[in-house]
Amino acid sequence: MSLFKNLPIFSFLFITLCFALVHAARFDIKNNCPYTIWAAAVPGGGKQLNRGQTWTLNVNPGTKMARIWPRTGCNFDGSGRGKCQTGDCGGLLQCTAWGVPPNTLAEYALNQFGNKDFFDISLVDGFNVPMEFSPTSNGCTRGIKCTADINGQCPRELKAPGGCNNPCTVFKTNQYCCNSGSCEPTNYSRFFKVRCPDAYSYPKDDPTSTFTCNGGTNYKVVFCP
Repeated sequence: MSLFKNLPIFSFLFITLCFALVHAARFDIKNNCPYTIWAAAVPGGGKQLNRGQTWTLNVNPGTKMARIWPRTGCNFDGSGRGKCQTGDCGGLLQCTAWGVPPNTLAEYALNQFGNKDFFDISLVDGFNVPMEFSPTSNGCTRGIKCTADINGQCPRELKAPGGCNNPCTVFKTNQYCCNSGSCEPTNYSRFFKVRCPDAYSYPKDDPTSTFTCNGGTNYKVVFCP
């Protein structure tokens, strides 16, 4: 017999919500930069973070193809419309679409094959802000950092206002974008890989750039760790 058979509907919904929250993954997104970051997340939306501020997201189990990224140089009006120099998502404070390169990406998928979470830092959309993406619970300890001065050392042809573009964004060829599904590292991808060995430097950089934790793990994303 169902445990919920004789419960009023509002009680059933409350219990369902509690179960969902218990199994949700918590992401604590912190800005340690000496300047304002407009954090973006899909799913999640967006939030202005002044130095030292944190934004906490609870993300449903089973979520995949998710991203968190920093936006810089933003200006929004009272309705949440405006523009960012890097990472802009359609001129909205509350993002529902990916950001415009260049932007450093924290990517993840929760409770996937074998009930594993998969997570990475990706420079496939370029770089704008140093980042850490690390687990904070569940006995999982292997985090990722990308803290090199990529903006300051960016090759001239990849430079962009506020960041450093990935070569795919600039040249749009299969050599850099892997549109056909086959490509190799290039001198440009090596520029990123040498400075951030744990981060994706080009689309086929899986073996050294994807990390896992057991499902149910919580995480932190830190800008300027």
